[in-house]
Formats: sequence, structure tokens, C-alpha cells
Amino acid sequence: MVYRIVLQEFPRACWIIAFVYLACGALRLARFNCAAANHEASGEVDQKSFTGFPIPAAAGLIASITLFLLWLAEGEHHLGKWKFVLPPLLLFLSFMMFSRFQYPSFKALNWKTKKSIPRFLIISLILIFTVMNYEWMPAVLFLAYLLYGFLRPWLSREWRREIEEEIGEEPAEEAAEQTP
Repeated sequence: MVYRIVLQEFPRACWIIAFVYLACGALRLARFNCAAANHEASGEVDQKSFTGFPIPAAAGLIASITLFLLWLAEGEHHLGKWKFVLPPLLLFLSFMMFSRFQYPSFKALNWKTKKSIPRFLIISLILIFTVMNYEWMPAVLFLAYLLYGFLRPWLSREWRREIEEEIGEEPAEEAAEQTP
């Protein structure tokens, strides 16, 4: 999609950018599969976070940003100056997919808590708002997820604990303390 809309306008760089994105995605999947096999072999519990930006989230971010940019262009079928946003974003996402930044996996969402009704209502409102503003809201959500993992190492432990307890994830320090 990005190649068709943007990258074909950059004849020489398009193949390099597309290859770097694809190679980093493949390396990220290989690392994920090796880590999963190591955890399974050692009998460890599945991790509650990803190392590197998840590939589905990267694809969602690119698709939602492209949709947003087309919405900004108001159906003109070309992006004008906005076309210069996506190639650097693809390269940045390539780096983030293969980086060591930690991202919550959302596998740990626990609906069996005292906060399940308010959490359900908040998620429902976010989903309704996203559907009502489908042109730009998915891009905001994916960007927030990208930035959270990028900024997570610099957040205070208290903020991380509050955020990750909200989504049902146990912070790494507490999980390490609880293991016998």
C-alpha cells in the first residue's frame, strides 16, 4: 500500500526502504520465535511484553497513517508534500521493530478484577470514538503505543506501574520479586 501510494515516487530509495523494512520485520519475527522456543524449553511462563515494536502494530501504524494522510489530501489521490512523511516513518519503524524497546503485549489483560466494568466502559468508549473518527483516531492509537514503548525506559517506575497495572501487566521488578 505504501509502495503504491508513496514509495514509487522515490525510484531509487523505494527498494532500499522496502527492503530494510522487510528485513527488520523478518529479523524481529526470527528473534520472537527463538525467544518463544527458549521460554518453552525452559518451562518459563510466557512473557507479558514484546521486545521490539510488534509487526502487526507497525503495519497498523503505516496503514492508519496512510489513511490519515489521504484524508488530509481530501480524496485528491495524491499526497503532495505529505508523501515525505512515510519513508522516514518506515525506516524508524524498521529500527523500532528490531530494537530492544519493551512493549506491553496485552496478553495479560485481566477482566476478573474490581475495575472490569469501568475498564470495559472506557474501552467501549474508545472503540466507539475510533469508529466515529476512523480517518485519524487509529493513527493516534498506534502512535501512542509506539511512543509508549519508546519513552517507557525514561518513565518513572511509579508511572510505568500505574500504566501497566491499568492494562493488566505486572511490572518486571514486581514479577522478579515474586518468583521463588
